[in-house]
Amino acid sequence: MTAPPLTILCVTGWCRSGSTIIGNVLNEIPGFFHVGELHFLWKNGAGRGANSLCGCGSPLTGCPVWSKILPVGRPPGMSAEDHADLVVRRQLACVRTRHTWRVLRRGLHGDDIREHAALMTRTYHAVAELTGSRVIVDTTKIPGEAALLPHLEGVRPYYVHLVRDPRAVAQSWSRPKDYCYVMPSRTSTAYWHGFNLASQAITRRHPERSLFLRYEEFIADPAGTIDTLLRLCGADPAANPMRDRTVELRTNHTVTGNPDRFSTGTTVIRDRDDSWRTELPLPAKLAATTLSWPLSWRYGYRHGGPPPAGTRRARTAAPSAEEQQS
Repeated sequence: MTAPPLTILCVTGWCRSGSTIIGNVLNEIPGFFHVGELHFLWKNGAGRGANSLCGCGSPLTGCPVWSKILPVGRPPGMSAEDHADLVVRRQLACVRTRHTWRVLRRGLHGDDIREHAALMTRTYHAVAELTGSRVIVDTTKIPGEAALLPHLEGVRPYYVHLVRDPRAVAQSWSRPKDYCYVMPSRTSTAYWHGFNLASQAITRRHPERSLFLRYEEFIADPAGTIDTLLRLCGADPAANPMRDRTVELRTNHTVTGNPDRFSTGTTVIRDRDDSWRTELPLPAKLAATTLSWPLSWRYGYRHGGPPPAGTRRARTAAPSAEEQQS
């Protein structure tokens, strides 16, 4: 009897949009496992990334999960450092955001991408076997990796295109945060625009398995949002760990992400996200507003503030607009 495909709940979009907390809430559900930003496992595991610690606080090489996963797919006799360099080279060659449209059109179109797809297939299945999970939540957010998922054997992906007001994103990037660097508003918004365009292309290709979600809708109704995500991937909403705005978080095994991933215990999801109104300088606001247009307008972010809540369940893909490339 053929085993059912492994479910991957893939969060795509730009950083600082709430993916870490959403993933960690889902991690509390039996059978779900939040890997964090899996794309960076090899780079960080070799000590060459922004942060080499697992969400459990141990180095990735000493974590009870990732110490067993890192050797998967490594050629015999190759060092961990050389393998990391090889993986990163393939990632840069075939699954960057700019490669999203090529992956959607051509699939496994060359040796590098076939080798990378084989590694990701083995890695996802090894994680599922080791942890006993049925659903892997991957919050990598790099659209090139997300576009590759339908080509992995024994995997069934579901997509969450997660967006946040670009002005709030710019405000978040303006503040130093542990191992995360600072980024000016114009740079963060340029990335916001490119990553969301590419994410939109993916969800349009797979509308029946995709959800367009604003961060502002999540914080307005966290329990309802988690219900919706569970229904998206065919899971029972009765397993939802949220109690109104509160969740008990245990230690996780995330590969990088927001430094808040190390927080455990009683966690309350805040219901406001408007510090950018008073703390983000006017030039930075203007840069975020200008450079994010017209996508921000189509996503409901107008000059007056965030979009009204309550529209999430009305659509499963991003708002209508001509597909663009950059």
